[in-house]
Amino acid sequence: MSEIAALIVDDSSVMRKIVERALRQAGLAITEVYEASSGVEALDVLRQKRVDLVLSDINMPNMDGLEFLRQMRAQQLAPDVPVVMITTEGSEDHVREAIVAGAQGYIRKPFTAEQVKERVLPLVGA
Repeated sequence: MSEIAALIVDDSSVMRKIVERALRQAGLAITEVYEASSGVEALDVLRQKRVDLVLSDINMPNMDGLEFLRQMRAQQLAPDVPVVMITTEGSEDHVREAIVAGAQGYIRKPFTAEQVKERVLPLVGA
Protein backbone atom coordinates (compact mmCIF):
# COMPACT_ATOMS: atom_id res chain seq x y z
CA MET A 1 0.00 0.00 0.00
CA SER A 2 1.39 3.38 -0.94
CA GLU A 3 1.67 6.25 1.49
CA ILE A 4 -1.30 8.59 1.65
CA ALA A 5 -1.69 12.28 2.37
CA ALA A 6 -5.23 12.99 3.58
CA LEU A 7 -7.21 16.21 3.96
CA ILE A 8 -9.87 16.07 6.68
CA VAL A 9 -12.45 18.87 6.57
CA ASP A 10 -14.77 19.32 9.55
CA ASP A 11 -15.66 22.30 11.73
CA SER A 12 -15.09 20.14 14.83
CA SER A 13 -11.45 19.55 15.77
CA VAL A 14 -12.54 16.52 17.81
CA MET A 15 -14.27 15.00 14.78
CA ARG A 16 -11.17 15.62 12.63
CA LYS A 17 -9.12 13.60 15.13
CA ILE A 18 -11.76 10.84 15.20
CA VAL A 19 -11.66 10.61 11.40
CA GLU A 20 -7.85 10.50 11.42
CA ARG A 21 -7.84 7.73 14.03
CA ALA A 22 -10.43 5.74 12.04
CA LEU A 23 -8.28 6.03 8.90
CA ARG A 24 -5.26 4.73 10.76
CA GLN A 25 -7.28 1.91 12.39
CA ALA A 26 -8.57 0.99 8.94
CA GLY A 27 -4.98 0.25 7.96
CA LEU A 28 -4.28 3.18 5.66
CA ALA A 29 -0.63 4.21 5.43
CA ILE A 30 -1.29 7.84 6.32
CA THR A 31 1.90 9.89 6.15
CA GLU A 32 0.41 13.39 6.17
CA VAL A 33 -2.86 14.68 7.58
CA TYR A 34 -3.99 18.16 6.69
CA GLU A 35 -6.94 19.64 8.53
CA ALA A 36 -9.41 22.36 7.62
CA SER A 37 -12.37 23.66 9.61
CA SER A 38 -14.37 24.86 6.60
CA GLY A 39 -14.57 24.52 2.86
CA VAL A 40 -12.79 27.85 2.48
CA GLU A 41 -9.79 26.58 4.48
CA ALA A 42 -9.85 23.27 2.61
CA LEU A 43 -9.59 25.01 -0.78
CA ASP A 44 -6.55 26.90 0.53
CA VAL A 45 -4.93 23.63 1.63
CA LEU A 46 -5.55 22.09 -1.80
CA ARG A 47 -3.90 25.08 -3.48
CA GLN A 48 -0.74 24.49 -1.44
CA LYS A 49 -0.50 20.74 -0.74
CA ARG A 50 -0.75 17.50 -2.68
CA VAL A 51 -3.28 15.11 -1.20
CA ASP A 52 -4.42 11.60 -2.12
CA LEU A 53 -7.72 11.56 -0.27
CA VAL A 54 -10.27 14.11 0.98
CA LEU A 55 -12.82 13.40 3.70
CA SER A 56 -15.26 16.25 4.27
CA ASP A 57 -18.17 16.89 6.57
CA ILE A 58 -21.26 18.22 4.80
CA ASN A 59 -22.59 20.58 7.48
CA MET A 60 -20.07 23.36 8.21
CA PRO A 61 -20.20 27.14 8.57
CA ASN A 62 -18.71 29.55 6.00
CA MET A 63 -18.71 27.00 3.19
CA ASP A 64 -20.40 23.63 3.60
CA GLY A 65 -19.01 20.39 2.27
CA LEU A 66 -21.17 20.31 -0.85
CA GLU A 67 -20.12 23.81 -1.90
CA PHE A 68 -16.50 22.95 -1.07
CA LEU A 69 -16.74 19.89 -3.32
CA ARG A 70 -18.29 21.94 -6.16
CA GLN A 71 -15.59 24.60 -5.85
CA MET A 72 -12.82 22.00 -5.65
CA ARG A 73 -14.01 20.38 -8.87
CA ALA A 74 -14.73 23.70 -10.64
CA GLN A 75 -11.26 25.03 -9.82
CA GLN A 76 -9.62 21.74 -10.84
CA LEU A 77 -7.97 21.37 -7.43
CA ALA A 78 -6.85 17.76 -6.99
CA PRO A 79 -9.09 16.66 -9.89
CA ASP A 80 -8.33 12.94 -9.61
CA VAL A 81 -8.42 12.74 -5.82
CA PRO A 82 -11.29 10.74 -4.30
CA VAL A 83 -13.62 12.64 -1.99
CA VAL A 84 -15.67 10.93 0.73
CA MET A 85 -18.38 12.97 2.41
CA ILE A 86 -19.11 12.52 6.10
CA THR A 87 -22.60 13.34 7.23
CA THR A 88 -25.09 13.11 10.04
CA GLU A 89 -27.82 13.73 7.51
CA GLY A 90 -30.34 10.96 7.16
CA SER A 91 -31.43 12.59 3.93
CA GLU A 92 -30.70 10.69 0.75
CA ASP A 93 -30.93 14.04 -1.07
CA HIS A 94 -27.65 15.21 0.47
CA VAL A 95 -25.95 11.97 -0.50
CA ARG A 96 -27.24 12.17 -4.09
CA GLU A 97 -26.19 15.82 -4.28
CA ALA A 98 -22.68 14.92 -3.08
CA ILE A 99 -22.33 12.12 -5.66
CA VAL A 100 -23.55 14.41 -8.46
CA ALA A 101 -21.04 17.05 -7.32
CA GLY A 102 -18.21 14.53 -7.63
CA ALA A 103 -17.93 12.64 -4.34
CA GLN A 104 -16.93 8.99 -4.65
CA GLY A 105 -18.65 7.92 -1.47
CA TYR A 106 -20.03 8.87 1.91
CA ILE A 107 -19.88 7.79 5.52
CA ARG A 108 -22.63 8.45 8.04
CA LYS A 109 -21.82 9.53 11.60
CA PRO A 110 -21.39 7.76 13.91
CA PHE A 111 -19.07 5.41 12.03
CA THR A 112 -16.63 2.63 12.82
CA ALA A 113 -13.11 2.05 11.55
CA GLU A 114 -14.50 -0.94 9.67
CA GLN A 115 -17.00 1.26 7.81
CA VAL A 116 -14.21 3.69 6.95
CA LYS A 117 -12.13 0.79 5.69
CA GLU A 118 -14.97 -0.49 3.48
CA ARG A 119 -15.66 2.93 1.97
CA VAL A 120 -12.13 4.35 1.65
CA LEU A 121 -9.70 1.52 0.88
CA PRO A 122 -11.17 0.74 -2.56
CA LEU A 123 -10.84 4.42 -3.50
CA VAL A 124 -7.14 4.65 -2.73
CA GLY A 125 -6.21 1.35 -4.34
CA ALA A 126 -5.44 -0.32 -1.03
